[in-house]
Amino acid sequence: KRRKIVSDNSSKWYYQPSTGTVFQGKKTGWDDRMGPYDSEEEARAAMEKVAERNKAADDWDEEDDDWGVAEK
Repeated sequence: KRRKIVSDNSSKWYYQPSTGTVFQGKKTGWDDRMGPYDSEEEARAAMEKVAERNKAADDWDEEDDDWGVAEK
């Protein structure tokens, strides 16, 4: 007999980018929800974390663009 493993994220926090709303439990569709986060504070900081990760990725891309280019 197979068991279906389902994570209970009802106590987790989520961020809705379209409205800037933070809420507990999955109240919106996956396409407009970020999370889960362990705390309301983490969910409120979701966009800050996104900005940090985007900056790091952009920095890496710039370094990668220069790969193999001889310095003058």
